[in-house]
Amino acid sequence: MENVRSVKLFQGEKWLVITGITGLLLAAGIAIFIFINGSIVEPEGNLANAFSFNAAVAIFILTIAAILPFSQLDDHRKQRVRLHFFLIISYFYLVETIQHFRGINPRFSRAGSIIDMIIGISFGIVSLLIVILLIKLMIQFFRTSIYNEHFILSIRYSFISIMLALVAGIWMIVIQDRYFGTYGNFIVLHGLGFHALQLIVVQGWFLMKAEADKRKGNLLLHIGGSAWIISMCLIGIQTVLGESIFQMTLLPIISGFMLVVWLITAFYSFWMFMKAKSNFLTVNKSVSE
Repeated sequence: MENVRSVKLFQGEKWLVITGITGLLLAAGIAIFIFINGSIVEPEGNLANAFSFNAAVAIFILTIAAILPFSQLDDHRKQRVRLHFFLIISYFYLVETIQHFRGINPRFSRAGSIIDMIIGISFGIVSLLIVILLIKLMIQFFRTSIYNEHFILSIRYSFISIMLALVAGIWMIVIQDRYFGTYGNFIVLHGLGFHALQLIVVQGWFLMKAEADKRKGNLLLHIGGSAWIISMCLIGIQTVLGESIFQMTLLPIISGFMLVVWLITAFYSFWMFMKAKSNFLTVNKSVSE
């Protein structure tokens, strides 16, 4: 399905882009501080966590800024979504950075004061607000779309992965820790689940720009997207069992194999994009001559 309207990535999302760039600059500043002074701040602060969190959140909001123009929301609803994301992400930046510099775990503090405990609880509540916001946005992308089918399909698979990541996030809020059982760590599912918003969406963008055949492109996305989701589910099961996803046991091995399947489809999508780009340049060169 061809684009009906001339809509581009990031179109009209200046403030979300600024919010994302701010997070990347903040992460860069923290990285410089760590290089000079180290990452540990007693009693429980870890600036490496602040760096990785701010960088990940910045990349996340930049991706939201990229796909929001394709959501088919009207201007008023889009403005509300934009404002909510801006406020929530700004709050995340402040709490994560300030608390770690104070030597306090912003979410699961064991050494902080009552105020720090309240901040940790509020962090969890705000996290639930972004869950609601993402669910509403996901529903919008599952409606019939006027835009390129490959690109929208990649966004849909990404949101399914995000829902699994949010389940992991809620689980961590409930147990007040990222670790579960002997070796389980929900941060792996939480992080990988969210990164589908970049990885699978980029694959969809490759297919859109390559103007891939509808059936072939959708098949690639269904195979790759399904493999990714299966991998995330297996990671979740392994973690619930209290075991490390990095063990050489059945579930992690199958999960890794599924990621390889997705990677093959992603590389093939990239090859189609480069081939289409090469053909376009060759035709233009022939015309100019």
